[in-house]
This record gives sequence, C-alpha cells and structure tokens, in this order.
Amino acid sequence: MKLLLTKTVSQLGIVGDVVNVSAGYARNYLIPRRLATEPTDANMRRLAEARKQAELELARERKLMEEIVQRLEGVEVTVSARANEEGVLYGSVGRKEIAAALAEEGHGVPPENIALTTPIRRLDTVPVEVRFAGDLRAMIKVWVVREKMDEGEETGPEVAPAGKEAGEHDDHRDE
Repeated sequence: MKLLLTKTVSQLGIVGDVVNVSAGYARNYLIPRRLATEPTDANMRRLAEARKQAELELARERKLMEEIVQRLEGVEVTVSARANEEGVLYGSVGRKEIAAALAEEGHGVPPENIALTTPIRRLDTVPVEVRFAGDLRAMIKVWVVREKMDEGEETGPEVAPAGKEAGEHDDHRDE
C-alpha cells in the first residue's frame, strides 16, 4: 500500500516521502497516528515545504554526526568491573557502561549507537564500533579492567559476624 508520510518515521522515511508498506502497518499504525496519508497531488504540494525543512534538518544532523565520528575515531575508554582471579567478570559490560565511560570522556553517545553484539564478560581490550548512520561509523577501544577493591573489603566468601552461630536469632520466643 502506497502512503505519503506526513511526519518523519524512523527506519521508513522523512516527511513527503511516498512509501510502500503493508496494509496492516498502514491501517494499524501509520494512519491512526496521523503519520501518513493518501499520496494525492494536493497532499504532496501541502507537504513540500515540510519536506524541505526536514531535508535541511537531516543535513544539519549529518554534519554534526560526521564531526562526532571524527572526534571518536581511535578513542580509548576504560571500564572497571569486578572479576575473579581468572579474569571472568561477575557481571558483564554492555552498551550502557560503554556509553557512560564515553560520557565521562566528554563524548555523549547514546547506548543505541554502540554496536556490541554480545556483552563483554572478561577482562580484555575490545574494539567496538559506534554507528550513527548506515555509513557513519567509528571504532573505539574499550579496556575492561579489574575494579579496585577498598582496603576493608574482603575478596573471599561472606564471613558471618562474630558472636552469632548459624541459625541463632536475636529474638528468642517462648513457646
């Protein structure tokens, strides 16, 4: 089914594009939300100015993304995580942790732009791709290092507090 987009729809097109979508997508999503309409000549003329504005905005965003890609290329960030003696992390390092590390370095990158196929589960140095558009990509290096332990923190198993035996409780009930 051919429709004329009245608003920019991510992964589909910008205002004024005539797109071919399934009838269900059109009937259940695009038309009820007023994101698309019939592609008549009158509707196309009405949306011509909005399309020009959308194209200018896309060009501005593209230029900004190109600058960000140039600044990010070759950047190295460090993420601290708790790990055992073999270097296996107790949790994992994912997109959010990498985005937070980039933000600390002054690079505001949303987690959705970080192309990480599987979370990082070992202490390692991993090359990670940051994608902004189909052809705008930057490679960064993520160093996953062992988190420094506090001096009072023990690395072994939990130790029960002194004076308490297993199963002993503070409240003694008389039955």
